[in-house]
Amino acid sequence: MAHSSKTSALLQLIRFDKPIGTLLLLWPTLCALWLAAQGVPDLGLLVIFILGTFLMRSAGCIVNDLADRKLDGGVARTNARPLVTGEITVREALLFFIVLMLLAFVLVLFTNTFTVQLSFVAVALASTYPFMKRYTHMPQLALGAAFSWGIPMAFAAQTGTLPNSLWFLFLGNLLWTIAFDTAYAMVDREDDLKMGIKSSAILFGRYDRAAIAALQVACLIAFYLAGRGFGLGDIFNVSLLVAAALFAYQQWLIRERRADACFKAFLHNNWVGMVIFLGVAMDYLIGNA
Repeated sequence: MAHSSKTSALLQLIRFDKPIGTLLLLWPTLCALWLAAQGVPDLGLLVIFILGTFLMRSAGCIVNDLADRKLDGGVARTNARPLVTGEITVREALLFFIVLMLLAFVLVLFTNTFTVQLSFVAVALASTYPFMKRYTHMPQLALGAAFSWGIPMAFAAQTGTLPNSLWFLFLGNLLWTIAFDTAYAMVDREDDLKMGIKSSAILFGRYDRAAIAALQVACLIAFYLAGRGFGLGDIFNVSLLVAAALFAYQQWLIRERRADACFKAFLHNNWVGMVIFLGVAMDYLIGNA
């Protein structure tokens, strides 16, 4: 029984029951793989990056909870996390983190030297992001870089090169991440203020909705420029219009800044990522047929 309870706590630690983080990390990585391959990528790389995304997101959750274990108890959304309740010890969390990182490193060894080198940046970004909320009101910028680093890694693995246009995709994804994580931070804003935790939602204050809207528009422009750079056509552009409509719905959701509605808007970004990925994949499948 104790073993079952420990397993359940470990799964809770890596948010196994909340796949939204993995999905938000996966969609842009899949876009990058398709763009790098100009269509369906190498099957082996597809498996490596899907598994790697899950492992890195899981490891990131552990680092986040280790960093925040003395703060999470004061935030309503996080006060039942395993490191707060004592179901998982710091030592157990660290061991689990090491195992996940080793598994991720084994996966990347099946790619090439360039991708392995880039993976060290991914580790640095994932490991330092959770501490940023102590020093800057824009920890979301660090999260955006971490959530976007799979893009250059995908190109490195598929082609061994980093074409200039990929950085438009990187920028678009970074801006999108700041936008959806600001909506997420709006959920915790009152608790964060009491605990002295910094966030973009606190920085933007009453201009939070306008800031999110500006970030959403900017990310769509960057995605459009990426599409132009990679020769994508009307199908991809339509997907961006659909994404714009989804962003408009999110603006409607957060109009009263209610915590539950802001969290729903954050979760809704899974559809944005899926739509943009489908735009890339379908453009190669149909548009270039």
